[in-house]
Amino acid sequence: MALETKTLGRTGLKVTQLGYGALEVRGVSSEDPKARMPSEARAKEILNAVLDSGINFIDTAWCYGRSEEMIGKFISHRRSDFTLAAKSGHGNCSSTKYGSYTRSDILACIEESLRNLKTDYVDLLQLHNPTGKDVEECECIETLKDLQARGWTRFIGCSSVIPHLDDHLKTGAYDAFQLPYSALEPEHYDIISKSAKSGVGTIIRGGVAKGEPGSVAINAQRMQNWKPSLGGSAGIKRWDMFTEANLGDLVDEGETRTSFLLRFTLSHPDVHTIIVGTQNPEHLTQNVVAAEKGPLPPDVYTEAKNRLRAVGLGHGQ
Repeated sequence: MALETKTLGRTGLKVTQLGYGALEVRGVSSEDPKARMPSEARAKEILNAVLDSGINFIDTAWCYGRSEEMIGKFISHRRSDFTLAAKSGHGNCSSTKYGSYTRSDILACIEESLRNLKTDYVDLLQLHNPTGKDVEECECIETLKDLQARGWTRFIGCSSVIPHLDDHLKTGAYDAFQLPYSALEPEHYDIISKSAKSGVGTIIRGGVAKGEPGSVAINAQRMQNWKPSLGGSAGIKRWDMFTEANLGDLVDEGETRTSFLLRFTLSHPDVHTIIVGTQNPEHLTQNVVAAEKGPLPPDVYTEAKNRLRAVGLGHGQ
């Protein structure tokens, strides 16, 4: 079997429905307390395994530690094998360097990113979690359009959440949005469809709700830019909703709940790609196997949505 592809909105890019979130290769654990990679050798192994598995969409950001450096060091020679999404304009990052949406910071940030990634361009350059006011006051769209004209990025996008996504969509400027969504986090269901129908590509983060609490999945399935609402006790409460909705009755024999959630997210008709991160080759394989199974059968998907609605987690009509 092979991973299915979808067209990423008006970009025309054919991307695998399973993508890779490169926050997981942010660095080596002995050097960075936030990192989980045991060594650079593991980063080389996992990044090449991603491409060998058939995944052709990789998402990263300047503020993801050494993620861009690892990509440049270990797979830049395979640049033609994957669509590369990066981010510039990091108003929510703790660092003051490049930590704003000003033109000077965005330009300096993407210049450094391109050097780290060892490439002349990225396929998609996304603003990192701005509000509509941030974009307007800092003239971010004008800056992104300039970078597009220079050939530093092929397309422009925005990583954001509601209610800001409505403001971003109204501009008509973006080619793709990155946003959170899963069976246990349904709030963005409608804006996904609204965006796709406007020609905007949809990139989903948090599509497996960070994996199952109390299992190896929670340690292995690290989601790109996952929302704080899914962390800690809040994340466990979300998984309580999985039980309350009796979704376990719908899971195939031998399939994990995390796999079921990934396939549920794939079942949304307007989802183009889901970025999932891991530093463990075994778990990468499990993700690929789940994605290769494809969306849930229509009757199972409908029943799952009905059960989720019954416990207050609505997923459209």
